[in-house]
Amino acid sequence: MPLPQSQQLAALSGYFAARREAILLAWRKEDRADPDQTTGRSLTVGQFLDHIPEMLDAFEYRLRSRPGGSNAQAAEDDKKEEGVKHGLHRWQQGYRLQELINECGHLQLSLFEELVRIAAAHPELERETLLEANRQIMALVNDTVSESAGQYERMQQAESAGHVGDLRGALASVKEIERHRSTLLHQVVHDLKSDVLGVNLAATLLDRPAMPETARTESTTYLKQAVSGLNTMLEELMQLARLQAGQETRKISPFDAAALLTELCAAHQPFALDRQLFLGVQGPATLVVEGDGEKTRRLAKNLLGNALKYTPCGGVDVTWGEEKETWWLMVKDTGPGMLSGAGAPLVTGLQEATASAKESDDKTAAGQDEASQVLSAPWDVDSAAAPSLHQPGEGIGLSIVKRLCELLDASIEIASSGETGTTFRVVFPRRYRLPPPEAKASQP
Repeated sequence: MPLPQSQQLAALSGYFAARREAILLAWRKEDRADPDQTTGRSLTVGQFLDHIPEMLDAFEYRLRSRPGGSNAQAAEDDKKEEGVKHGLHRWQQGYRLQELINECGHLQLSLFEELVRIAAAHPELERETLLEANRQIMALVNDTVSESAGQYERMQQAESAGHVGDLRGALASVKEIERHRSTLLHQVVHDLKSDVLGVNLAATLLDRPAMPETARTESTTYLKQAVSGLNTMLEELMQLARLQAGQETRKISPFDAAALLTELCAAHQPFALDRQLFLGVQGPATLVVEGDGEKTRRLAKNLLGNALKYTPCGGVDVTWGEEKETWWLMVKDTGPGMLSGAGAPLVTGLQEATASAKESDDKTAAGQDEASQVLSAPWDVDSAAAPSLHQPGEGIGLSIVKRLCELLDASIEIASSGETGTTFRVVFPRRYRLPPPEAKASQP
């Protein structure tokens, strides 16, 4: 007499649990064999597996609890929570949304093939039990795609909201320029019409002899700084627009990352000295890797330039090194942290993802008697109450770095607090596999 379905499902849960390692290995092998899945190849095993083991725990628990049973809802909630974490982590690692969906498809195939193997080895399992298990596999993958993609979309919306904040700040700056200009024009010419606008006109009028020299000097400096800031922001918006539109592709060739970073730091030393900041540089003298040297330089220059620009005292350390199939760049400053201002949603999302990556990587590293290299992310407990230290364009600059990471299959980690400053760690692949570069454009 066959066992009740509840007992058959419980037995099936045990079979899946016993084959967990084989399932995950098959999934990773299948994903790596897919030529469209490029980002995951630079991840450690722990980073790649991420929160999938916890989702499989929830799947197995649901089978043991009988679908629809009293404990099934708890398993369902756990599964969805881990799906959200997975989506956040994959976004932080630079996955394209299509890659995220593809890997879920590979997971479904691996689980289905395991179900077929179990069915062949255990003929006592009834057809209805196997059909229910397959339905639960499809539900697992469907929820994973839904929750992960939903979180991915929420992070992109939060990032865009930060850009809106930057643009509002720029508009406020323009209005302040206009207010300042109007006051000065009133001192120079009383009969100018009230609707005369434009920073260029203001700069021209500043040359008139009737204006006091002190006011002229002060206003000229003010206008130059404001115009320069707006010009920089427009250039960065153009860069970001090209990256988001997929108009930039990577061009892979060997280059010496150590030489590139040493030269970049040397070029920034005068700026650091002018601001009375230290600029520490440490890493192997030679580090030959594959990659896009020009875009790597842009990414590093953005991180280093912003760190020096927004650090009022102390300084910045730039370090680099290699780990198995990857190499990494770290930029650490002693600044005020980045948890306020228009760029805060992107920073917070990356910091949450870094903490999540640390959690999952710690588990895998401990099992292999190794130490996780993912940043430990400190938290400002009440970041909302912290004073706003945001600078115009900060969020846009970080978005450019994020898009360059996506283009280069690189993972970005961040640890930021008002007490310890901000640390960025970017992990790059040491090798890229063809067909190549042109096939991977930045995420629109």
